Amino acid sequence: MKYVFSILAVVIGLSACNNSSKEQELVKQQAIAAVKDSLKLDSFKRAEATQKAVLVQQQEKERLAAQAREEKRTLLLSEQNDAAPAPRQYSETQTKKKGWSSAAKGAVIGAGAGALGGVLIDKKDGRGAIIGGVVGAGAGYLIGRDKDKKSGRVQPKN
Repeated sequence: MKYVFSILAVVIGLSACNNSSKEQELVKQQAIAAVKDSLKLDSFKRAEATQKAVLVQQQEKERLAAQAREEKRTLLLSEQNDAAPAPRQYSETQTKKKGWSSAAKGAVIGAGAGALGGVLIDKKDGRGAIIGGVVGAGAGYLIGRDKDKKSGRVQPKN
């Protein structure tokens, strides 16, 4: 703006030295055109500066929104991790175990041994075998279950 006024002052000063009215009128018109052009340029510069400021504000809003989304996601993940039990870590060598568990083997062996013992102890064949089989199966199951817990086949309840 100062530049425009200094040009205007120089033009008017030069025109004051000339006495020709046509030249003065021409110089005035040129000065007015220069002022209008500079005002247009100034308005373009202001508009451009305003657009840049708006763009910066939009980028800042987007950055803050992205930061808020990231914080929300982190918070949800931490809540989810607190609520859910930790996932089990399986090694590559761990496979599904095949065959009978120690508890099942213990129950069968215990039932057989208990039935045999019941027959030998109680002379009435049926009653002694049944009682001995049930007691032996229960004892064999408990012993086998303990072996399964120690080997890791069964996870103990907390």
